[in-house]
Amino acid sequence: MAAQSLLSESVLGWSIFTFILLTILAFCWVYIRKFQSRQESEVVSTITAICALAIALITSALLPVDIFLVSFMKYPNGTYKEWASNNETRGQIEDTVLYGYYTLYSIILFCVFLWIPFVYFYYEERDDDNVNKCSQVKNALKYTIGFVIVCVVLLLIGTFVPLEAPPGQNSTQWEKVQYLFEELGSSHGLPALSFSISSLTLIGMLAVITYTAYGMSVLPLNLIKGTRSVVYERLENTEDIDDVEHQIEKLKSKCKDGRPLSSRDRNNLQELEGKLQVLRRRGRHLEIAERNCCTKVGSALRPVKILLGIFFIVVALLFTVALFISNLDKALHSAGISTGFIIFGTNLTNPLNELLLALQPVFPLDYILITVITMYFVLTSMAGIRNMGIWFFWIRLYKIRPNRTRPQALLFLCMILLLIVLHTSYMIYSLAPQYVMYGSQKYLVQSQMVSASPTSGNATFGTSRICGADAPEDQCTVTRSYLFLHKFWFFSTIYYFGNWAFIGAFLIGLVVSCCKGKKSVIEGEVEADDSDLSDDEYVH
Repeated sequence: MAAQSLLSESVLGWSIFTFILLTILAFCWVYIRKFQSRQESEVVSTITAICALAIALITSALLPVDIFLVSFMKYPNGTYKEWASNNETRGQIEDTVLYGYYTLYSIILFCVFLWIPFVYFYYEERDDDNVNKCSQVKNALKYTIGFVIVCVVLLLIGTFVPLEAPPGQNSTQWEKVQYLFEELGSSHGLPALSFSISSLTLIGMLAVITYTAYGMSVLPLNLIKGTRSVVYERLENTEDIDDVEHQIEKLKSKCKDGRPLSSRDRNNLQELEGKLQVLRRRGRHLEIAERNCCTKVGSALRPVKILLGIFFIVVALLFTVALFISNLDKALHSAGISTGFIIFGTNLTNPLNELLLALQPVFPLDYILITVITMYFVLTSMAGIRNMGIWFFWIRLYKIRPNRTRPQALLFLCMILLLIVLHTSYMIYSLAPQYVMYGSQKYLVQSQMVSASPTSGNATFGTSRICGADAPEDQCTVTRSYLFLHKFWFFSTIYYFGNWAFIGAFLIGLVVSCCKGKKSVIEGEVEADDSDLSDDEYVH
């Protein structure tokens, strides 16, 4: 009976994960195909981008499964279910999730340090017409080796950084080396992988501060404000074309009598002709947008978009408040910077943590909410990258535009999302620390009630409490995600200060998004540096 119950609970948890997996693959295919350039699309880069994006989303989907499995080991009253009463059985369930993290995090390392760099440099070399296929592969491998060396160094550092006090000064060198290998064997390589992933998470933290914080403000406000009227834009564009044509005719009239134009007038004429070319392309795109069924459907769904935008901005504000309270709690009640500002449980009322705990009795609302939170971070990150483009400090490397994104830009996009997903787990832990650590687990506390009658003994009864730092170790199972997040205290310290930076970036992005006007209905489709040939991707 216990074996059947274990099988059914495991099948339920992994069935949900499988359904999410199929949904993710379908979404990744549509998303990449929507943004990739039709003129420059390549099979290898397309498959790489789809797989990398799918891995990012699948990794983010593993956190709700982790919480689900540790929570489903117990009944709501705090007692273990029959199939989970054995420590060995619980260990098998935990190891399954741990191996899931091992696999996905190892794939992320492979993608970030080998697969994506190789494909990226391969297509960078392809831009040179004088380079053959063999030279492309050689040059791509040469540049990729640098990334592999960095990965190996991180793994070695994580392997041999002792997490516990090493043997004393009187120990021999052989005993010290033996201690290091015993530590590696007992931890199954967890510190090595955790250190490498935490190092990448630091880069992901910068991407979250830059892109996710801005996306959380720009996505809802764009939905609320909507786009400009396509009819008005066409009228305004026509007026601009007439004005530019008039200025061009005025400049050309200066040389009708055979006199050459001055260098200043020639430069002005060249700029005006380039501007006229952009305006005419813009006019063609606006004409297509006016006839497009999607534009008409979008106008009809305007009330829905406004409601959705209001919901998203409320969620963003809720997240910001929860993150602020969580950071304030750590500042007031943690042991300080030397411990990574780690606290067990919550001392201040965190609205999101309380909401998740309140939804526990109604299965599966709390798991749905944690899944929605996870995907919300990913989608807002995509929105931030989509609106900002890909930057290296003050240099804009690539633009992300529908049907016009280069293969290299898509690879960069997917690598950034991989790094963002790594930091998302810590962000969610910061939003709801107690829930991410223990899920909906409770444990029994035995209490004695003094009997009124001297002849009868004291009655013993059990009361259930929510799992926290004061719970017995054998009564509450910590999620595997928490172990990965807090293996090294100095990373937790950096993440703590990164959360404050995230709050500041969100507030700045909110002000900037509020000050911006409505977007054009063809936002990002026409740029000054585009060629006329690029219109072939739109005009059919």
